[in-house]
Amino acid sequence: MKKNAREFIIYEDDSIAVVNKPAGLLTLPDRYRRDTPNVRAMLEKRYGAIFVVHRLDKDTSGVLAFARNAEAHRNLSMQFEHHIPEKIYGAIVSGIVEQDEFDIDIPLADDERRPGLTRPSARGKESLTSVKVVERFRAATYLECRPKTGRRHQIRVHLAAVGHPLLVDSDYGRISEFMLSTLKRRYKVSKGETERPLIARATLHAASLTLQYPDESSKFSVSAPLPKDMSATLQALRKYAEYVPIESYFF
Repeated sequence: MKKNAREFIIYEDDSIAVVNKPAGLLTLPDRYRRDTPNVRAMLEKRYGAIFVVHRLDKDTSGVLAFARNAEAHRNLSMQFEHHIPEKIYGAIVSGIVEQDEFDIDIPLADDERRPGLTRPSARGKESLTSVKVVERFRAATYLECRPKTGRRHQIRVHLAAVGHPLLVDSDYGRISEFMLSTLKRRYKVSKGETERPLIARATLHAASLTLQYPDESSKFSVSAPLPKDMSATLQALRKYAEYVPIESYFF
């Protein structure tokens, strides 16, 4: 895991700092273990004061923005509160998603039975995610997800609610790691070795973020490429789980 903020900063100026957060790294310090590595603490070593305006889950990689002064913090916080920023996520999900584009409009609430998690609830807060199919595979689909609201775990819970949880999601999905042997027939591990998973975290990546620059002079956009584990998973799916439309069987 990267330990130096300089390694993953993708934009910085006097008002904003943007990082490509690695999976497995917290946005903020852990409530009970303050010494756990987190992005804010790393940025504080570089800049001094730094202000959080939104968050990414520990297992989610990708674009994460911070304010570097109080004025920028007020402006960006208001933008996120009113759902002005445009966020695009890449998600690999289980199963073949049939609709090319659709919206998931399901209210979400805290899950009382599982503290720290979220569940669909008619009495929950309004939550909307727009979904578009990017690529289909034999037993998985790569999606572009645009959350219009900012609820905790929104994309993960919404996708699970419509029957297509993330391919890997230990909280809302079916498995906690994805193996090449799941796809490749007659896969063999060398004697004395153990198969390593292609990916062992939530298959979700914050690909881009567009917001109004704090001085309101223009729109500001930044993006982050897919990390190696998600790229490797997609490559394996393309090679060993090619999607064949059902119509092909009749011609």
